[in-house]
Amino acid sequence: MERKQSKAMSSGARKVERVEKNARGENAAADAAQKAREEAQAAERRAADARFEAAKARSAKKEASRMRAAKKKQSALEKKLDEKQKRQEKRAAKESARAEKKAQKAARREMLAKERAAKEKARRAREKRERTAKQQQKAKAREQRILEKQERRRAKSERKQQRRQQTAGGGRRRAPGIGGWIAAVSVLGAACLALATVVTVGSVRMTEMSVRAANGYRAALYELVSVSEDLDDSFSKLRVSSGAGEQRTLLTDVLVEASLMESALEKLPLDGAASADISAFVNRTGMCARRMLQKLSAGNALSEREKALVTHLYEKNAALCAALNDLALHTPAKELEAYFEGGENGVGIRMSEIGQGAAKKPEHITDAPFTGEGNVGENVLHADGEVSAAEAQEKVLGYFEGYHVRDIRMTGETSARDFKAYNFVLTDENGTEYFAQVTKNGGKLIFFDSYEACSEKNFTLENCDALAREFLAKLGYTGLTAVWFSDAGNVASVTYVADIGGVRAYPDMIRVRVCEERGRVVGMDARGYLVNHHGKRETSPSLTEAQARAKLFDGLHVEEAHLALIPLHGREVLTYEFYCGYGEQQFILYVDAHTGDEVRIFRVHDSAQGRYLK
Repeated sequence: MERKQSKAMSSGARKVERVEKNARGENAAADAAQKAREEAQAAERRAADARFEAAKARSAKKEASRMRAAKKKQSALEKKLDEKQKRQEKRAAKESARAEKKAQKAARREMLAKERAAKEKARRAREKRERTAKQQQKAKAREQRILEKQERRRAKSERKQQRRQQTAGGGRRRAPGIGGWIAAVSVLGAACLALATVVTVGSVRMTEMSVRAANGYRAALYELVSVSEDLDDSFSKLRVSSGAGEQRTLLTDVLVEASLMESALEKLPLDGAASADISAFVNRTGMCARRMLQKLSAGNALSEREKALVTHLYEKNAALCAALNDLALHTPAKELEAYFEGGENGVGIRMSEIGQGAAKKPEHITDAPFTGEGNVGENVLHADGEVSAAEAQEKVLGYFEGYHVRDIRMTGETSARDFKAYNFVLTDENGTEYFAQVTKNGGKLIFFDSYEACSEKNFTLENCDALAREFLAKLGYTGLTAVWFSDAGNVASVTYVADIGGVRAYPDMIRVRVCEERGRVVGMDARGYLVNHHGKRETSPSLTEAQARAKLFDGLHVEEAHLALIPLHGREVLTYEFYCGYGEQQFILYVDAHTGDEVRIFRVHDSAQGRYLK
């Protein structure tokens, strides 16, 4: 039983086992299928990842290629721009050189034309003098022939008289009567003839002395003309000279020529007024030349004021030279002789006019204290680095940002004694042109001007002051104080100087012009500020304001007082500045803050063209 049961159980177990086996097979197949599916999915994911990475790599490669192309394009563009910039700079340099060369040629042509004109004028004057001298020689020869002829007549008359006397003494004696009367009459006639001959010879000799005197006066006049022409040449060269050595040579020539002119002047019989006036000009010329020579010998340079004085003396001497030439060449000889002999005629009037013109002194009018005095020390502008023409153009456009500039062009360069600058002409949308100069050192706006008309007064001086300060602040010019206001033609002119701890530094000057119609800055000159402005300045006085005030004239009424640095003979001097009244007159006085000496005085004038100083 047990065996059958065991077999039966074994058969059922196998069945179960088969079922389980089948189930396990099915499960295994399912697992295998599932595993296969998972492996397929994993393979698909790996393939997808591979495709993604490949696409990503391709994209990165394309991006890198695009970046390389962009960089290459950018590099080519930058190179092109750089080449364009270089071409522009080269073209600007060529234009500048061409403009400078053109200016030099124009200056040389003008100089040569003036030299030719001067030579032609000198040649005509020389030929005129030679003709006059020949005429004088001919006249003298003619007078000599007349004298010789008169002398021959006198000798012939004397010989006749002697023969008559011999005939009367050695002939046969006749009876008294009409013959004796005839002899007496003949003797009396001979005596009268001898007396007339003596008187005639004396008259001729007096005429000869008069002619000699007139010729001497005429020679002195020609000498005066010649020396004035030499002085004109010396002054003309001195006006354009900038070297101290050449200036000393020319001033020495001026001093010598002034002495020669004084010597020639003493030989002429001029009336007191004309002689005094021309002598005053000659003496002033010699004195100024001597003073400038002393200054140059001390190692100092001529100031702008002294250069203006040279120009004034040149103009006065040129007028004197022209007037004397005209007098010597176009005045009839009889009129000159009559004047030299003391007669009153048109020559005397001309000489008086010439003297009055020569005696007129320069007025030294200025529109603000110490305008145009120039550099008084080391030129601080030279310490800045140079900018190119293209950089200067960018800067000038920035300076005129609010002016609606439509066009800009560079017109060349300026090489002045104190600075070098690029020149630009800007045109706004209304067609108004502005001439501007930007320094090569630092690219600073040193000067600009325009010519637009201002016909109405819509802004006060205070408004113009605020507008000018705003414009200067944009340029970087700060720390300024206004020292002078003038209002003419609806254009306000404001002068600023640097304020250094309460001390007004007049060498550091900026002058600004503002249109009172449009409220816009239309002109500026900052040369003094850019050349002289630095931090090392003397600001500590030895005298107090009260001590300096005590040095003033008692009748002056002090309205304002300031410490001020002023330019004086090429150096900077610390002073007290006093605005004073004396009755109805106004004065500005400067007293040395260390010694108490008065060093400068200006008188304030009011006119229709605005206030000015003398």
